[in-house]
Amino acid sequence: MHKKRVRNRIIWSIVGVLIIIAGWFSFAPNPLGTHKTQSKVVTIGVVGLSDKDEQIWDSIKKDAKDKYGITIKLKNFSDYTQPNKALANGDIDLNSFQHYAFLDAWNKANHGTLTPIGRTYIAPIRLYSTKYKSVKEIPDGATIAIPNDSTNESRALFGLKAAGLIKLKKNVKLATVADITSNPKNLKIKEVAADQTARVINNVAASVVNNTYAGPAHLGPKQIIFSSSLSKDDLQWINIIVARKEDKNNQVYKDVVKAFQTEKTKKLLKKLYGDNQQAAWGVKLK
Repeated sequence: MHKKRVRNRIIWSIVGVLIIIAGWFSFAPNPLGTHKTQSKVVTIGVVGLSDKDEQIWDSIKKDAKDKYGITIKLKNFSDYTQPNKALANGDIDLNSFQHYAFLDAWNKANHGTLTPIGRTYIAPIRLYSTKYKSVKEIPDGATIAIPNDSTNESRALFGLKAAGLIKLKKNVKLATVADITSNPKNLKIKEVAADQTARVINNVAASVVNNTYAGPAHLGPKQIIFSSSLSKDDLQWINIIVARKEDKNNQVYKDVVKAFQTEKTKKLLKKLYGDNQQAAWGVKLK
């Protein structure tokens, strides 16, 4: 009987040791260096993802995975009203679709604290037309379509000013149609949702279309009748990667920015978009 008890104790001792060892290998972060650290997943909200955008993000995804062990997933939204709400609600980790001015306006309107953590690109404002070859051809009383959200409307109006079609009040930063002081051709300014500016182009004389929607609508150099040059005034129109305020120093998110801001991304932007999009990290605006 004594021998049986001793044997049982030995068996249970062995079982206990095996349980401890199994627990160590199951829960230790990297026991004895036997396996790699688990990959990190970051979901980024974008808008109107085009084939070219996908090529750029595929390159960024590869670098993020290879260099930082980060898996990037994209959530594609149909319009500009959604990604900031999704980010604030925690449905996504970051977003990459807007410029500084849009973010500032959204934060003010929604009492938000979303924060930029890295620059991506800047795009000149462009006026497109399927009816006319130049701004001079636009007739008196014609209709020009522009985005109706406050920041893109302002940028579109400054674009029309640069094209010589209108004049605006001095020192105005966020312009509206009420700030037009001169309109020699008596143009009708039609405010529509940003995602509709390309769709209405055949029904108006010309339309200011964001790059997000120009590509999918197959609007290119042949339809451009005016393109603004970049200057210091365009700083607020630089596009950015945005995080929640509490995540602005998150190292994983900083590494996502690093994976974006590479020479390879810069060259790919140039190859796919030409002058339509210019890398904005380190860019000097005259």
